[in-house]
Parts: sequence; C-alpha cells; structure tokens
Amino acid sequence: MNGCVLVVAKAPVPGLAKTRLARVVGDRAAARLAAAALLDTVDAVLATPGAEPVVALTGRVESAERSDELAAALDRCTVLPQRGADLGERLANAHLDTAAEFAGLPVFQIGMDTPQARPALLAGALAALSDAPAVLGPAADGGWWGLGLRSPVRAEVLRAVPMSRGDTGMRTLLALRGVGLRVGRLPALSDVDFMPDALRVAAMVPGSRFAAAVAELSLVGATR
Repeated sequence: MNGCVLVVAKAPVPGLAKTRLARVVGDRAAARLAAAALLDTVDAVLATPGAEPVVALTGRVESAERSDELAAALDRCTVLPQRGADLGERLANAHLDTAAEFAGLPVFQIGMDTPQARPALLAGALAALSDAPAVLGPAADGGWWGLGLRSPVRAEVLRAVPMSRGDTGMRTLLALRGVGLRVGRLPALSDVDFMPDALRVAAMVPGSRFAAAVAELSLVGATR
C-alpha cells in the first residue's frame, strides 16, 4: 500500500537531544547517537517501497551533529515544521499537516530513536493499513514507536493522551478504540533512552551508523 512514512524528529543539537542519555554520556555524545539514529531512520524510510518520506522537524539542523549529512538526507524528504505546545499536539498536527500535503494517503508515523526499524517493517506497517484503519507498534517502555492511520485526521485523539509515560501505549490504544477504530498490532521494539537500550539496539543493526556511533562511544569509555 502506498502511503506516507512520517518521522517526527528533533534536530540532534548537543544539550537538546537525548537529554536522559546525556546525563550518562554527555551532551555531545548523546547528540551524536541521536544524529546517527535519525540518519539511519531516514535512510530506511527512503528505501521503503511505496513510501512518501516526510519529516516533521523541530530545532536547527545547522547547529546539530552531522549537520551536513542531515541536510542532504532531509533534502530528499518533505520537511514540515512541528507545531504545538506539547508532544501530543505536535504529533497530531504532524499527521494533519502530512495529510494536507498528501491528500488521501494513509500516514505511518515513527520517531527518530528506533533505528532498527528497517524498510521491510515500515512497508509491512503501511500494508497493514489495508486491513485495519489503525496500527500501533508498542515500545518496550510502555509507550509506542509507530502509529499508522488510514485516515490521518484520527490523530486528533493524541491531543488528550499523556505522552512519555509507562502507560502511554495503552492510553493511545484505548483512545483509538474509543473513536471506533480497530487497531492492528505491530511488533514491539525498544527505543533508545538509556545506554543499555543503545547497546541492545546497536546489536540488532550491525553495519549501521548507529552501531558505529555506539561502538565509538563504548571504545572511548573503555579507554578512560
């Protein structure tokens, strides 16, 4: 099924990206990991058959780690500014703004911290929207890593869902069901908030930018 794959992303600027991880590894190292994850994610979207690549972005790419690479990757996508006072509003608006650019297409939205989500998984998520009006990919921490909607206007329910909590995934599922949507389930993934997450995810994608960034960080830590 053709559709939009929407990446909701924050420019990986030191001090602003991956702040929980930065408490352990430092601001710049955390931003480097975030940049690698975002580049791998955009590459996966660009390689997904039938996908229109869209990035809803906040922050200044020119101030980010790997800014030249990011700018080149984003040039191949439709880039939209994020709008909203909180994460729920920004997610809902990102779906609506994508739908305004690509009328009639379903939208599958992911973040920038699951670089193990490869093209086959993304294509499968789009295809699943042929069978169900919504699909949700749970995250290991109780949130979710991916949300697909055949009718992107249904993302309005996200405005009332508390984000970044251990019950965000369940609350999102209930909100979607509450407006009458049947929700298909996608495989669970771990996102990257802490160093053990990064090590686990890197092992799943050997040869990726993210794995290389984690290996470099681990090597630096081992030599201190």
